[in-house]
Amino acid sequence: MADTEHTRHDGSQQTAREAAPAERTAPLRTDGATATPTTASPATASVADARAAVAAQRAVFGGVKGGAAFFGWLSANGLAVLLTALLSAAGVALGLAQGIDSSDEAVEQAETLGLGGGIAVLVVLFLAYLAGGYVAGRMARFDGARQGIAVWLIGLAVVLVLAGLGAILGAQYNVLQDLNLPRIPIDEGTATTAGIVTLVALLVVTLLGALIGGKLGERYHRKVDRAGFAA
Repeated sequence: MADTEHTRHDGSQQTAREAAPAERTAPLRTDGATATPTTASPATASVADARAAVAAQRAVFGGVKGGAAFFGWLSANGLAVLLTALLSAAGVALGLAQGIDSSDEAVEQAETLGLGGGIAVLVVLFLAYLAGGYVAGRMARFDGARQGIAVWLIGLAVVLVLAGLGAILGAQYNVLQDLNLPRIPIDEGTATTAGIVTLVALLVVTLLGALIGGKLGERYHRKVDRAGFAA
């Protein structure tokens, strides 16, 4: 099919195919001026969409996750066992070479351990709950601080329940004491000034470690969500 011809002002012919590009690239406004085509920034639109998606996912999947907190607590106990064994082998002043088998007994005998032993106990449990909070925050993806608190509360609840059962049924049913597992130590052996001070310090340090670990675990997912998008 032949192109439709138009007559220019100078009398020459112009086809519709030649005129079409000019009409597309320079549209006229109502006032007769030439409009400049504008387009939205793909990067800006993508960032907005990504943030909206994360907010929607948080609304559905946010909150405390019991499974993540439980496995975080298991990780905290496992790392505490390893660190206590390493410190004992290295001869750090935890009192382990003098018949103290775990960080729990170190707390009970805080007066004899000295500053070095107390700091070592704090470092062990801080790192243990830092790892536990990280595992929980990484598994849950959202609300890392809440996951860390949940890890800490599980550790506290387990100790209280087993200590109560041991007090009611007898010391032979105190499972954690028999296994010498490092934990947040709460029992009658802490009823001294040094023991109470050390216990409070341990509670604060383990809670802080769990909170920081949970936030670090969540931070990984926020980095993944931002990958490939402009700031």
